[in-house]
Amino acid sequence: MTQKTPAELRADAEKRLAPLGRKRMALLADLEQLDATLRPEIVQARSVELPIRRISELTTVSPNTIRAWASGAASG
Repeated sequence: MTQKTPAELRADAEKRLAPLGRKRMALLADLEQLDATLRPEIVQARSVELPIRRISELTTVSPNTIRAWASGAASG
């Protein structure tokens, strides 16, 4: 059995990381699109006094993010 060179080990690591990185980037892009749809719904829910805790339970959006979106402090 031959040992791999450091360059080969690095190339192997890159081959394993690349598809995972592409998948993560795609998921983050999907999340950004979802947040763009979700944000106005959260703002509307807060305007009718739906509790932050309940919104967080329903959406898994953090209470701090809900507060920021509802106050208009966080953009996009």
